Amino acid sequence: VVENYMTVIVQGNYFQALGNSLLVSIPTILAVSLIGASAAWAFGRSRSKGLQFAFYVIALSMLLPPTLIPTIFLLRQMALDGTTLGYILVLIGTRMGVVVFLATGFVRSMPVDLEDAAAIDGASRFQVFVRIILPLLAPVLFVGSVILIITVWGDFFFAQFLIPGAGRETLPLSLYSFANSSAQSLRWNLVFAHVVMSGLPLVLAFLFAQKRVVGGLTEGALKG
Repeated sequence: VVENYMTVIVQGNYFQALGNSLLVSIPTILAVSLIGASAAWAFGRSRSKGLQFAFYVIALSMLLPPTLIPTIFLLRQMALDGTTLGYILVLIGTRMGVVVFLATGFVRSMPVDLEDAAAIDGASRFQVFVRIILPLLAPVLFVGSVILIITVWGDFFFAQFLIPGAGRETLPLSLYSFANSSAQSLRWNLVFAHVVMSGLPLVLAFLFAQKRVVGGLTEGALKG
């Protein structure tokens, strides 16, 4: 059994693929959380019909599958086709709806008194967002991040078309390449070992996040 995992590490370029997955996942989750929180604040506080329409469009993006050909065309126009940055930008755009949907409902249930009091004390809009809105949104943003890490970490569809090349392979692409590396037959013992190692970071993240998610939601409920 140990030999299977060692073979995956050596021949499957596991650590390189793990680094690439972390390089994609961490900026994506941070960007989606921050941008989604600021957008949710605007959607939750504004009564503009235009912003409400934009909210429904973003929320609808969770159900509608993104189109691949226009995405590749746009990335080529921006000279980002085949780059990790282009792939991250696509993930940010396609995963934004989850955080916006969750956080907007949370913002609408928050009292405006704290924001008004901070504005009276001379706080700018940016200071209100950083010091009041973000701490209050921390529980729902953490829950959204758990959902995001599952979808971003396991993304194969976009990764296959947007980041070709062995040097930029994430763990799902590395698993696919490793499974097809044998010309004679599929080595299931090595494939399953790769599956276990690919899912191990998610299991560790879940064990770490489980108590924080429950504790954060409980704290938010008690404060509310």
